[in-house]
Amino acid sequence: MTKPLDIVFLGLSLSSSWGNGHATTFRGLLRALNELGHRVTFLERDVPWYAHHRDLRDPDFCDLRYYQTVSELPRNHRQELQRADAVVIGSFVPEGRAIIDDLASLCTGQFCFYDIDTPVTLARVAEDDCDYLARRQISYFDVYFSFTGGPTLQRLRSEFGARRTEPLYCSVDPKRHHRTRDAIEWDLGYLGTYSADRQLALETLLLEPARRLPERRFVVAGSQYPSDIAWPDNVERIEHLPPAEHAAFYSRQRYTLNLTRASMIAAGWSPSVRLFEAAACGTPIISDRWPGLDSFFPESTIETAASAGDVQEILTAKSERARLDMARSAREAVLASHTGGARAREFVQALTQSVHARAAIDLNVESAA
Repeated sequence: MTKPLDIVFLGLSLSSSWGNGHATTFRGLLRALNELGHRVTFLERDVPWYAHHRDLRDPDFCDLRYYQTVSELPRNHRQELQRADAVVIGSFVPEGRAIIDDLASLCTGQFCFYDIDTPVTLARVAEDDCDYLARRQISYFDVYFSFTGGPTLQRLRSEFGARRTEPLYCSVDPKRHHRTRDAIEWDLGYLGTYSADRQLALETLLLEPARRLPERRFVVAGSQYPSDIAWPDNVERIEHLPPAEHAAFYSRQRYTLNLTRASMIAAGWSPSVRLFEAAACGTPIISDRWPGLDSFFPESTIETAASAGDVQEILTAKSERARLDMARSAREAVLASHTGGARAREFVQALTQSVHARAAIDLNVESAA
């Protein structure tokens, strides 16, 4: 599979990053695939909450098209779906179950799933409470790409019947995420949409340190936070921060905080894109702790914390030289292995291996006959 590929993605949203971390992941991957010479189409459900907050209306790296209903896909997009070398459906696509059933028989190329929410997906599938994927459909896919690696990949095969699993983590675009000339304004910042299962960690690892260190400055950027949260006076709030402003935001922090959803902590091997973005910007990271973190960020490249006291000690006791050395090591690690270009090559390699594996199976079947 050395020729340029024709790839169709159906995802939650490419056009809007409002309360939607999927957009950043898809943009980085699709942009890199385009730079490698592949033709990419993205099909997005046209829904009002994203339509009102679009920050990428006309991407120059793919053909972005909208659809209104499930029935429009086979009717209005049959040609591109049938001619595609690969069709990739993402997690949280509205009415994903119905779409998967319609496209499984329509697609002639590889049929894949890209799960950007694997622990959440598997918990919902196990309870038959997932509206974008059914257990029976997991075996339909030639490759199940997962945002989570580690033992979850084996579980997908043994417990849920996936034929082939591959990790496809998030990534960073070094052209868009790099150190800016902005002066540091905050001692610690956090970027993330409100999540109930992250809020206790935010309280422990940022709001409580802010109360203990009133002379220091903190910031939280992200949408959908409840109005009844008591923000300390030295915590600045930014309601929404579009991707184009992420690099400057990270560059203005002495440290940035990474927080992980409970389900992803339990699964491990689930790095947030914010980790890679911050590291690429040369901003030192303080992260919560979870299995597999050291496979992306060795101990010398990151600080971890479990309590407000841990954060307080890092902010007040770590030397400036040690802080900068840690940030430099993290940046080197990310640029070596976690760029959009690296992910795009991993994605194409997985498709290539899948084609070869399927061809070998077909040949064995013919020989047996």
